[in-house]
Amino acid sequence: MGTLFHSGAGCVFLYTPSGRVVGDPPDIFRRQFLEKWAAVPAFLIFGAKVSFRMAESNFKQTVEEKAMSLLEPIVAGEGLELVDLEFVREREGWVLRLFIDKPGGRVGLDECSQVSRAVEPSLDVEDFIPHEYNLEVSSPGVNRPLKKLAHYERVKGQKVKVKTFGPIGDPPRKNFSGTLTQVSGEEIAVEVEGAGSFRIPFKDIAKANLEFEF
Repeated sequence: MGTLFHSGAGCVFLYTPSGRVVGDPPDIFRRQFLEKWAAVPAFLIFGAKVSFRMAESNFKQTVEEKAMSLLEPIVAGEGLELVDLEFVREREGWVLRLFIDKPGGRVGLDECSQVSRAVEPSLDVEDFIPHEYNLEVSSPGVNRPLKKLAHYERVKGQKVKVKTFGPIGDPPRKNFSGTLTQVSGEEIAVEVEGAGSFRIPFKDIAKANLEFEF
């Protein structure tokens, strides 16, 4: 596949045989992967179609787990960190999006291109995504996701946003926005203004990210 990159006007353009793909910020590298054999299969049970949304959710989770297991050591071998990834359906199609970070430095287009080149061969060989998708590599941004214990330790004392799988605390709630005051091996503590401190077990965290204060 031929590609030509041009950075300008705050965008990165990727030229493919099917046309031009426009990246959002200049630190994004995107490559289109062509369809190999089939789209996501439909599932039938006793003639009744299983909920498409449920099937799609399970498919997404499976792809994300396989991708993280495969790509995390590859990215680490490039001297970078795979902070998070997601496999999502967007207007232009499916996207496998990698968020990378550079210890003690800033992620730019060079690092994104480096990671894309490093992971592409393994994605091609393993071939666990059965339909066309785009690979996108980006920095985590100012509201970076928090996935590992080390991520929380890095931002202790800063403002975070945490969502749990179910209500916890008193009064019970699922959304917590406040200062990360404590990080231990099994839980974190978030001080929510006007509501006090909440201790949140790691196993109950569905999603968390740094909340950058402008």
